[in-house]
Amino acid sequence: MAKVELKKPVIEEISAAIKDAQSVVLVDYRGLTVEQDTELRRQLRAENINYKVYKNTMMNFAFKGTECEALLPYLEGPSALAISTEDATAPARILCKFAKTAEALEVKGGIVEGVAYDAAGIIDVSKIPSREELLSRLFGSMQSPITNFARVMNQLAEKGGASECEAPAAKEEEAPVAEEAPAAE
Repeated sequence: MAKVELKKPVIEEISAAIKDAQSVVLVDYRGLTVEQDTELRRQLRAENINYKVYKNTMMNFAFKGTECEALLPYLEGPSALAISTEDATAPARILCKFAKTAEALEVKGGIVEGVAYDAAGIIDVSKIPSREELLSRLFGSMQSPITNFARVMNQLAEKGGASECEAPAAKEEEAPVAEEAPAAE
């Protein structure tokens, strides 16, 4: 087989992986120990993120003509791709968190929902909570007023209900009306 025929399946694999991706993050993995690399792959796999090392020339061919073409300037040195089709911020979040403990891991750049980011941009994207966390915050904020109302109603019921609230209004005493003084003539 010719070399071109051997490279074509790899290029097609990369193209297929980035085709439906919500995010693609490019990292330099040089200097990671085997234990660190294994732990990183485990964390990424737990979030259904495809993480794989490819040759830069293969990624170069696969990226041309796609939105990932913005990553071409970052294809220097050893590179690995983290691709997510489910959660747009998950690869950035996991890789940036891991890079804090493993200083050898360097985020180069990425594409999140069609927008290209450099390393600083990917770090900013990593600070965005996951979709599930955002939804739980939304539902919590929607539920809070209802919960507070129910708590107040429960406290009123324990104290004897609305009869006590109406009682002070019924007990109001009428203020004596002062008699008018006769008009001076």
